Amino acid sequence: MKNYTITVNGNVYEVTVEEGTSTGAAPAPRAAAPAPKAAPAAPKAAAPAGAQGSVSVTAPMPGKILGIKASVGQAVKKGEAIIVLEAMKMENEIVAPSDGTIASINVAAGDSVEAGATLATLN
Repeated sequence: MKNYTITVNGNVYEVTVEEGTSTGAAPAPRAAAPAPKAAPAAPKAAAPAGAQGSVSVTAPMPGKILGIKASVGQAVKKGEAIIVLEAMKMENEIVAPSDGTIASINVAAGDSVEAGATLATLN
């Protein structure tokens, strides 16, 4: 077996490669040390200061915000689309993880976001 350290988009992975042939799937890489994330930008929505909700809606992958489908104060149901994120030339709807009310929208159309960035919060 050989151990390798691989860096992909700033994320460091330690991987072990077995020599020889195998019919099974390769083990998933494990993160050695996550790269430090940039500080989130100030909310761009017209919400009062300190209006962050208790449930965060985060970006599952890096991409560009194409549109905002919900507004601050709007009631949403679990699975309802809140934001449209373009990633790898595909439009992905970012949905509400639970029922609630939109407390803040932290991005605007045209913004580029990294994976894990907080896009919105719900109460």
